[in-house]
Amino acid sequence: MLRIYGIKNCNSMKKAFDLLNELGLSYEFHDYKKQGIAAECVKSWLDALGQDVVLNKKGTTWRKLSAEEQQTALASEDHLVQALTTHTSLIKRPILQTADGFIAGFDEAAYRALVEEKQD
Repeated sequence: MLRIYGIKNCNSMKKAFDLLNELGLSYEFHDYKKQGIAAECVKSWLDALGQDVVLNKKGTTWRKLSAEEQQTALASEDHLVQALTTHTSLIKRPILQTADGFIAGFDEAAYRALVEEKQD
């Protein structure tokens, strides 16, 4: 089963939910704004996707951090995991966990490919 991580009120998340429903793909939603997110989970995303994909530097949360806080977050993976679990809005949305790995951000083509894989 697919698991999608993010927050409920986000345009990218709404697009992802709509497409997953349209494609008839069942999924479990993890709202890390309400439920929090485990450091191990964030670390697995960083290992699989890399910091540049997982960390959303374009959002207001990143811009609101002081330069010192930003530098600290980028100083090591442990610091980055701490920042991402503390400020979950720093995580790119959505992150979709599939049987083959993760898809970060709303990627319509990648989501549609999941249906094709399922049919093979």
